[in-house]
Amino acid sequence: MSTHRKNMDRLLRGLMGLCSGITCLVLLMIIGYILYRGVPSLTWNLLSTEPNNLTGNIGILPNILNTLYIIFVAMIIVLPFGVGAAIYLTEYSTSRKLTNLISFAAEILTGIPSILFGLVGMLIFIQIGGLKQGILAGALTLVLMVLPTIISNTRESLLTVPRSYREGALALGSGKWHMIRTVVLPSALDGIITGCILSVGRITSESAALLFTAGFGLKMIGFVQALQSSSATLTVALYIYASERGAYDIAFAIAIVLMALTLALNLIASKTAKKIQEKRG
Repeated sequence: MSTHRKNMDRLLRGLMGLCSGITCLVLLMIIGYILYRGVPSLTWNLLSTEPNNLTGNIGILPNILNTLYIIFVAMIIVLPFGVGAAIYLTEYSTSRKLTNLISFAAEILTGIPSILFGLVGMLIFIQIGGLKQGILAGALTLVLMVLPTIISNTRESLLTVPRSYREGALALGSGKWHMIRTVVLPSALDGIITGCILSVGRITSESAALLFTAGFGLKMIGFVQALQSSSATLTVALYIYASERGAYDIAFAIAIVLMALTLALNLIASKTAKKIQEKRG
């Protein structure tokens, strides 16, 4: 390697290291500031009670439960559709034009602002569909938002599975669906889990779309009732306390809970994927 190339290589490595360092520094500064503002207000009473206007109590337990409810409902609905669509596009579709059209539509959906999803969700699911503001309407709106992520990640993962795996299974007498179910999908599990993690992260952090569909309710209610009752998630509660009530310390405390919840869900998904792979291996 010539001296010029060596110098260019050192320069590019240095620039990449500098960019990585700046990115990590900005992330640490944001997390540190959130912890600095939110930790003093993060109490057990805040986490384990519901708001009470008579006593002035502030609690976010209903919002934590609503967030878990909406993640559960949205993922239960979106996973079969997203993974099924990816399997069809990769394994069954014979029309290249149709495949390109669906892929293009998924990319377009990824770039649409979330507030527009909220308006469309309110129009379709609440005004036309007759649902009330609640977890179900919010989850259906989020399904439209995260469906492209599930499809694209699953499809890319399916395409990385070697063709020899498919040919070997078919040569041994396996049917196509049996081959997909027992050979292709287990090999593509990492990509499917990645899509799930990204989707859960977006569901957890979404607020604009849920303002129109899930509602602002801060009252403690059960899962079945929450499906058709106004139920604010953690992000909506953060918006309420920060913009409408000016309780910024509570908003920062909610931000800490959101970060911890997202981290916990990602760790659970990763551990689950590893255990499944170990059992199959």
